[in-house]
Amino acid sequence: MRPFGRDRDALREVSFTLQPTRYAEGACMIQCGHTQVLCTASVEENVPPWLRGGGKGWVTAEYGMLPRSTHSRMRREATAGKQSGRTQEIQRLIGRSLRAVVDLKALGERQITVDCDVIQADGGTRTASITGAWVALKMATAYLIEEGVLESDPVHGQLAAISCGVIDGETRLDLEYEEDSKAEADANFVLTADGGIVEVQATAEDTPFSGQAFDEMFALARKGVTELAELQIAALAKK
Repeated sequence: MRPFGRDRDALREVSFTLQPTRYAEGACMIQCGHTQVLCTASVEENVPPWLRGGGKGWVTAEYGMLPRSTHSRMRREATAGKQSGRTQEIQRLIGRSLRAVVDLKALGERQITVDCDVIQADGGTRTASITGAWVALKMATAYLIEEGVLESDPVHGQLAAISCGVIDGETRLDLEYEEDSKAEADANFVLTADGGIVEVQATAEDTPFSGQAFDEMFALARKGVTELAELQIAALAKK
């Protein structure tokens, strides 16, 4: 039996709160079960030095976890003077994922930075961050269109992300911490709403998992991303 009696192919309860903060061009609080991430998209009228004069924009991301987002207090990375390898890996993943569905030339020479701050963690923080970041990004580009800065939306695709895993020999969708901590294998899938693959991260914990298990996880991920995409669109329609 899964926590809260979920079926193996069921998402946790997912909700989006739009513009929970007032200053960012796009902002979204995503909640997946007990995991909560604040995603804010900020527009800057400049690009990194290596892109200047090239007529293209940039989309990037930063990720962080609040000290008491977990069961015991974590030390702020700022006090250590550097980000952990995990933090750097996750924020690069978020940035890569978003750029896969953005026409950077259509964005023009400006940068959108999406900050993903984990308020509470119960598994799936990177996948929730990507799913919420896309909503915040869409809100930011809609703002640029409303302000007459852009004529059309440079975001040409929709994406979301979800975790899957193998627990006690069974493949499951959308792992929370209790499951993730004992999984025999776990995977993160970043997929487009129309089924395209952006990135897949999959790892066996003790022994290799089978191709059949991977196929089952992939099928679960497709189902989960389809449901998340519908929730993203429904949330944006209420704006």
